[in-house]
Formats: sequence, structure tokens, C-alpha cells
Amino acid sequence: MSSVEIALKVLPNLEAEDFRVLAVIEIDLSHHRFVPEKDIFRLSGLPEKEVRYRLERLAEFGLIYRWVGSYVGYLLNTAGYDCLALNALVKAGVLSSLGKPLGVGKESDVYDALTDDGERVAVKFHRLGRTSFRQTRRLRGYALGKRHISWLYQSRLAAEREFEALKLVYPCGVSVPKPIAQNRHVIVMGMIEGDCLFRFSSLPDPDSILDRILENVKLAYVKANVVHGDLSEYNVILSPDWHILIIDWPQYVRSDNPSANMLLRRDVSNIIGFFKRKYGVIRNLGDVLDWIKRAD
Repeated sequence: MSSVEIALKVLPNLEAEDFRVLAVIEIDLSHHRFVPEKDIFRLSGLPEKEVRYRLERLAEFGLIYRWVGSYVGYLLNTAGYDCLALNALVKAGVLSSLGKPLGVGKESDVYDALTDDGERVAVKFHRLGRTSFRQTRRLRGYALGKRHISWLYQSRLAAEREFEALKLVYPCGVSVPKPIAQNRHVIVMGMIEGDCLFRFSSLPDPDSILDRILENVKLAYVKANVVHGDLSEYNVILSPDWHILIIDWPQYVRSDNPSANMLLRRDVSNIIGFFKRKYGVIRNLGDVLDWIKRAD
């Protein structure tokens, strides 16, 4: 059973005091690998007997881990973090129900969902703990320089970064999911329908599809001053009617970032290299980069 499935199963049974204890553990994890039991007593504002009851309940539900060493401590797991985020989004009137998985990747899970207004949306759970800690810190600039950063907090930072990027590029007409809401490691966005570019064995007009991808790269760069930073055939979605959607933006940089030119070159090289290998479509990297940077 996935952490989201566990969260959905136990959410109806959780009470305000359960969420208070979960939130205390979440907050105090910034100071401890395992949150001391005595900190939870002190910070929750609940009687010690009540806290012990809640901790036992939450452990039975599979939302926290109990650790016994030089002291007794607790760790919030991904299901517990999912509960906190989903509860906040439901209380905010953003989500009413969660449906089937749309995709599971190395660093995220995406689910079909409905808003309170009945709109179909995609809900993305960032899961950075699936990659190695060293690789995550090396590749993701927003985690660099931070000590004692937990997997959960890294996932939250990734969600915040991606939501920020979507809010920058979506109003400029870039073909990305519509940003709707974000809480902790979870983003609610416009529906994602289709499949990743790399999964297609053939395309009806690869030249045209490549042109549309590059047009969106240019639009993001010129209008929003944003570079994707990790663009490849793995994060371009093709819908059933061959429209494109560019996803996965947590590694974006602004165009005035010292790394922007290098990342833009890598993004474009990845895409035109893929189309050359798979479909024989030729583009000159230098010419494409010059065109993207021209504000015409």
C-alpha cells in the first residue's frame, strides 16, 4: 500500500489532536533527526497522557515511527506528511476527493483528483527521498548549504520551487499545467492528460512537435525570464490530440542566474538531440539558442 493510500484510509479517523501532534513532529524535525518525546509533550499544549495516546494511535495508523535510543523519539513518515498536506488542502476548500494514480516517477507521484467545484485536477506529491541524498543535494541548488535537511523538507522545497515556476510561466502563455494550490510537498495543478514524449514509438509530425516545444522554451525565457533547467523527453507530455505540456519545474532558474545560459543550452541540446536520434530531425544548436534569446 502506497503512502497516499495509507493517508486516504486513515484521514477520516484522524482528530484535531492527532493533527496537532503530527504538526509538532513536523516542525521539530528541523532540529532533530528524531523528535524527542519530551518536546512533543511541551510543544503540543496537550496533557502528557493525551499525547501518549495520540502517539500510539498515529504509530498504529502508520503515520509516524517510534525510535528508542539515548532517548525516545518520533519521526514523521511520508504517509503522515501526506495526511498533513491533504488535510490542509481539504480544509482550504481546494480538494474534495483523490482518485487513481496518473503516474509514479523517481521523485514524485501524481494523482487524479476533484476540486470542490468539480474540476478535474492533478495532485503531485514530491518524493525526493527516492534518490540518493548526495545526488539530491548536488543536483538541487535550493537544498545546497542546508544542514540536517530531511527528505520531507527537501520535498517541500521542491514543491514550493515548482509552484513558484508555474506561477511565473503560466500567465505568459507557456504550455504548462495551471497552478492551483500548494501545501508542503503537494501541488494541485491543472489536469495532465497524455504520456511522456519518450514513450511514443512514432509521431505524426515530429518537426512540428519539436518546433512547439522550442517555442515554449523561448516563451518561458523571453516573457517569463525563466529557464526550465532539467528539460528532456521525460518531462514533455503529449496529449491524445498532440498538444504539448512541459512539466517538472523545480530546478528552474531565472534568466539572470549565472547558470542560466549553461542550463538553457543543456535543455535545448537534450530536446534537439532526442529528436535527431529518434526521428532524424536536425536543428543547429547555436541557431536555436540565438533564436530563443531574441526578443522578437
